[in-house]
Amino acid sequence: MSKPNFRKIDIDALEEDAFSLEELEQEIGETRPRHEVEALVGSRAQEVRSLLQRGNIGAALAKSLEDPPYGRDFDAAKERNTQTVMDVLNSTKSSDVPQLVKELNPVDQDVLMKYLYKGMASPEQYNSGVLLAWYEKLFEVAGQGCIVRVITDRRTV
Repeated sequence: MSKPNFRKIDIDALEEDAFSLEELEQEIGETRPRHEVEALVGSRAQEVRSLLQRGNIGAALAKSLEDPPYGRDFDAAKERNTQTVMDVLNSTKSSDVPQLVKELNPVDQDVLMKYLYKGMASPEQYNSGVLLAWYEKLFEVAGQGCIVRVITDRRTV
């Protein structure tokens, strides 16, 4: 008697509580049009660049983490916003990182952790040394709860 290949069974089809992509999008709450989100991210990137040029790293970091684009149809906006956040992280002196992390509210700390994980997933594109330094300081301030919230959150940046 041959046994069925249990690894090919779609267990989500058997689960009543499985989310469809549409249900997940409604749960996330992202219903804005794509062009509106891309325009918002573009204007934010310009404002962050201006803050960086003036040397206001704290405001630039807070602005870059503000209202990240969530949803499955916003890939270009997500990449642009990720690059904006990475520009801020790369332009910060390592001695300023602990104070900047402490100044962030818990929601922004969670969003920063999401961007750190996204950056670490692409080591050829982003400076891993900088990301790990930020990760270390963020973990010291926000603790394990931040990591758990980021890993279990369905919204991705």
